[in-house]
Amino acid sequence: MLRLLDKLRILLNNYARARIIIPLIIITTATYTYMLMFSIPSVMEYSGGMKIFDMLATGYTYDYARLLLTNLGEEGRRVYLTYQIPIDMVYPIFFAVTYTLLLLFIFRSGFKSTSPIHRLIFIPVFAGFFDYLENIGIIIMLRSYPDFSPAWVNITGIFSMAKAAFTTIFWLLLLIGLAAITKRRLRRN
Repeated sequence: MLRLLDKLRILLNNYARARIIIPLIIITTATYTYMLMFSIPSVMEYSGGMKIFDMLATGYTYDYARLLLTNLGEEGRRVYLTYQIPIDMVYPIFFAVTYTLLLLFIFRSGFKSTSPIHRLIFIPVFAGFFDYLENIGIIIMLRSYPDFSPAWVNITGIFSMAKAAFTTIFWLLLLIGLAAITKRRLRRN
């Protein structure tokens, strides 16, 4: 498995260039900003002030899920399913690709090529994967309301927590990489 990751990292080296990463960061950030400013608030207009599943990094209980879906009503559930979910099915792939390449780019500048930290560039892929699983769980809950199971809510909540955990790890790795680059540059001067 580690050899496969190393081979994949070497393959991605060709794409970890500023001219590729910068437009990807712009697209990824624009997509996320659109969700934060438009699609998520559009769903929350129906929620009675409750945060929607996508915004709950610590998961949620069955009672919370039931109350949220009840508060959303038929129209709010439709808006969630047809307005928020489609854009959130695009975002995870942008997140995974963009930030994997960014970590590779930064780690290449901050660490020796033999450093095991290079294997962690795939953390954004895990965040994206769990985001997709979360979205699938949300779709199932929206479509099966009011007949969704507590087990399904728990599983989807775990996916939400895993997405949040891997996203947090990515941001920490990014800071570590930037610190390593700064340290190298200070040594040179």
